[in-house]
Amino acid sequence: MTTLRVCFIGDSHTLGTGDEEFLGWPGRVMHRERAAGHDVTMYNLGIRGDTTTMIEPRWRAEAEARLPAENPGALVFSFGCNDMAMQDGVLRNSPEEAVASARRMISEAKAWLPTLWLGPLPVNDDNMPFSSSPGRDRYLSSSRNAQLSDKFQHLAEELGVPFLDIFTLTASDPSWMDYYDKGDGVHTKSGGYAAIAEHVIGWDAWRRWFDE
Repeated sequence: MTTLRVCFIGDSHTLGTGDEEFLGWPGRVMHRERAAGHDVTMYNLGIRGDTTTMIEPRWRAEAEARLPAENPGALVFSFGCNDMAMQDGVLRNSPEEAVASARRMISEAKAWLPTLWLGPLPVNDDNMPFSSSPGRDRYLSSSRNAQLSDKFQHLAEELGVPFLDIFTLTASDPSWMDYYDKGDGVHTKSGGYAAIAEHVIGWDAWRRWFDE
């Protein structure tokens, strides 16, 4: 049995916006680990609309208040879609700004506690037409979120932090569009969050926290 307190830090996709069951993928993941007999505590620190540069100044204080040194703790980050959203005709953050902020944040997190990182999801942006073609091509390589996910993955490899390319995994799921189309164009519904949770539960880096 593993005893672990986990802070899930990110944006509305971390929070689970659009989920009729109000669990999101973190709630489903931790429910499964509790059912498996692990002593887990979950803190969802997702905030709707937060960009990477908005998460950076808040995450440490919020996590420290929930993860006292005497208890085993860990961190899971997931963010990026809001950086690539347009506001008044311009990106909320440039990819360079998002990567620089992520570098500072993830580097600090890794130096403090075990850390995992999920990339941004496929969402509707100006360069993301939908089609019936399978896999990542349905979102085109020009998708802003696909490009940011690639940049984040390269940064994670440089920093030595496990990274889950959830963009490619969900974009390759033939059911994903059904979950996505039922949402608001940005957030999935319960089925989509359940699909994300399955990817996390089966992720080798996540499993090492519980199976070793």
